Amino acid sequence: MNPPILDEFLNYLLSIKGKSKNTVYAYKTDLVIFLKYLKAKRSKNKNTSYDEIDIKDVDVDFIKSIKLSDMYGFISFLGLERENGNLSKARKIAAIKSFYKYLQRARLIDENVALELETPKISKRNPLYLSLEESKTLLNSIEGKFYERDLCIITLFLNCGIRLSELCGINISQIRGDTLTVIGKGDKERTVYLNNSCIKALDLYLKKRQGFAAKIHDNSLDALFISKNYCRIDKRNVERIVEKHIKKASLNSKLSPHKLRHTAATLMYKYGNVDIRSLQKILGHENVSTTQIYTHVDDEKLREAVSLNPLNT
Repeated sequence: MNPPILDEFLNYLLSIKGKSKNTVYAYKTDLVIFLKYLKAKRSKNKNTSYDEIDIKDVDVDFIKSIKLSDMYGFISFLGLERENGNLSKARKIAAIKSFYKYLQRARLIDENVALELETPKISKRNPLYLSLEESKTLLNSIEGKFYERDLCIITLFLNCGIRLSELCGINISQIRGDTLTVIGKGDKERTVYLNNSCIKALDLYLKKRQGFAAKIHDNSLDALFISKNYCRIDKRNVERIVEKHIKKASLNSKLSPHKLRHTAATLMYKYGNVDIRSLQKILGHENVSTTQIYTHVDDEKLREAVSLNPLNT
């Protein structure tokens, strides 16, 4: 059970800031870990597991007692005990900073100690993605009882670059000809354009879906992708589907639905001559700086240009 002060913050994120349910859930998860760490640190019983730590009594006085050193202790704990990398640490720091900013704005605290909390440096890495040939290998390796559904899922990932949450939320009523509407970050609607491969995969799956339509649960009748339990497919189920077919195709085991989104973006930029602004709209990025990670493919063009220098022998 969450403490009231945390629930009030989460409601603020939803109702005032307009954050998506997924974002609010991520904030809640990170802040619950933070508060449980602090309660465990002050507990006399050091053997209590994290699942058993009760934080429902955390109030303003408890928050006011938290020092900057406690926050850095938490960041150290994340690295040493939970093996969190800098990216995960940065996300939790962002949640803490947002929480404290709200508390100060609501005049629940006078001093915001989180302002001094530094974020660890995050090294910029090129996104992991499949090559064109690897993408074809993955698509050609799909088989099994749920062939039509799994093929459609991976085809949409590789061709449209949609997010995992967007794919799970697709409704049949949102598909019109060669377009479908998805709900992206911040509950923003975005139109996704379907190419021939997507349309063929959808047609194949929808015919299969008609065969078990009578078994689908009432609350999932409009859901496009259905699980083996005849309800809307969830994110973890899709992750398992991708993991299974990635393994079957003998490809990089670290690939996930998000990496397939990276693949779609990279292939569009590399082979489709899509400019960065168009790619930004396709992916639903709010800032073009997020999209610029896909320009890493230019490195190959630069290498080729240097090799073609007439002085190269």
